[in-house]
Amino acid sequence: MTRALLALGSNLGDRRAHLRAAVASLPDLVRTSSVYETGPIGGPDDQGAFLNLVAELDTDLSARELLGWCARLEQAAERVRVERWGPRTLDVDIVWIDGVTVDEPDLEVPHPRMLERRFVQVPLLEVAPDLADLDWQVDPDDRVEHVDDL
Repeated sequence: MTRALLALGSNLGDRRAHLRAAVASLPDLVRTSSVYETGPIGGPDDQGAFLNLVAELDTDLSARELLGWCARLEQAAERVRVERWGPRTLDVDIVWIDGVTVDEPDLEVPHPRMLERRFVQVPLLEVAPDLADLDWQVDPDDRVEHVDDL
């Protein structure tokens, strides 16, 4: 079994319900972080704030199999991909898998921007404080507000 960390976010529709449904469907769930509200990064200026969390799994699924789970969860939330970094009902990204590195066109592990995004950093460090020694490069102006638990 290997520890895997997924980042989940939603800024369309019933954001909390989208996150709850996704978390309830995750395989091998160990725990989740609290929920945090953040402004969008990139994409159109008129999109709403995100609710974000990180889920920790203890799994024997490969990175590719986890990517399939992420896609199925997004489909179940009826995510529509119109514009890069645009608003979405659900976004599920693999951010870390212990001892695993993948560099393929459709999958990079660790996630290439996890060290730059406070909306990943804050909940990630809540469930995986052992990753605190990574070289985080976040924008100090990124607003992250603790909302509560899922």
